[in-house]
Amino acid sequence: MIIKKLKLQNWKNFRDVTVELTERVFVVGPNASGKSNLLDGVRFLRDIVKKGGGFQSALESRGGLSKIRCFSAGKGAEVALETHLAEGEDQPVEWIYRLSFNDDALSVSEDEKILPTGRGIEPLPEVIITEERVWHRKEGRWILERTPDAGEEDSETIKSTHLEQPSSNRRFREISHFFRDVEYLHVIPQLVRDADSYPVKNNREDYYGKAFLQKIADTPEKERKARLKIMGQVLHALIPWFDGIEILDDPEGEPHLEIAYDLHRMTRHLRESQFSDGTLRILGLMWALLDGKETLLLEEPEMHLHTMVIRQLPEMISILRHRHPKARQVMITTHSFDLLGNEGIGGDEVILLQPGKEATAIQRADLVEEVRRYLTAGFSMAEAVIPETSPRGIEEMLDISGESR
Repeated sequence: MIIKKLKLQNWKNFRDVTVELTERVFVVGPNASGKSNLLDGVRFLRDIVKKGGGFQSALESRGGLSKIRCFSAGKGAEVALETHLAEGEDQPVEWIYRLSFNDDALSVSEDEKILPTGRGIEPLPEVIITEERVWHRKEGRWILERTPDAGEEDSETIKSTHLEQPSSNRRFREISHFFRDVEYLHVIPQLVRDADSYPVKNNREDYYGKAFLQKIADTPEKERKARLKIMGQVLHALIPWFDGIEILDDPEGEPHLEIAYDLHRMTRHLRESQFSDGTLRILGLMWALLDGKETLLLEEPEMHLHTMVIRQLPEMISILRHRHPKARQVMITTHSFDLLGNEGIGGDEVILLQPGKEATAIQRADLVEEVRRYLTAGFSMAEAVIPETSPRGIEEMLDISGESR
């Protein structure tokens, strides 16, 4: 399945936005406009259902509701996320999942609001589900409609979602499994080379590469070899003298990637500690595209890569994701002019974030008049979109730099 539509209300940078999504999505916007926060709306639902997760855990890992709620929404504003799921971008919506939550003002007693000294404090109210709804196309109706005043909730049940509870999500477990299999990737080469420098807490997902090598090693041998063969074909085109890639255990049983180089009739073997940042990033990207089956969230995949490689990334992403029996949706944040200059990117695939005084707006690139005018005139997507993401007052920054000399 894919996320065909995403709605966010009072979520971080966004007051009230709705965006249509395709199977390949490029999220573009100025610095601090909310690109990562847009992806985090999907990650939040992922964290609710993942092993060792849950609604309260997902909140806690983000610093609580006050860190999630849009700063311009005001204290007490409800936060809501809604996803429309379909088998493909040309297919009808099969499921709608909506989750709303807010502070439970009643969870803080009057006595707790005043310290013995008489000084006021700001106690942290508990967060409760204010609405949880599930719509199913097959039944043509909402098959779940939860609200605190429905008469079926108590002070404990309202603190968790039905989505995360196997005993309660039986009729819509397909949604739970979808979000469980969503994957987020932002490989940091240093953490692949030196895994011990980044301890991962129990039940915490490894987003940055510490467990990357272990994931490869744990894949069944036949599938692992097939994927490494495909990755090797790409590396052969990128790396001079490349002659093969495999994963091996050291004497302590720790897995290591090893690349063979054919240098003047001599074969030299290098392990990941000697790989370049770009090689590790491209390896992580390729493995992620070949590995999972549901939506993949990628942060700036162009980092550390050569300009000519970046230009081919959209094509490579499409080719590799279709290597999987069921092509997965890919959502990508990027600043890259080279990546967006790829001729294969359609206007409906690019999501443009536009910060305002109080919140960030979202619009599909081909629906922005100025962008559409450029595209119609034959300009590339990069030429049409990147100027729209340029920080306001960039010339002033240059003037200030000049004055400081």
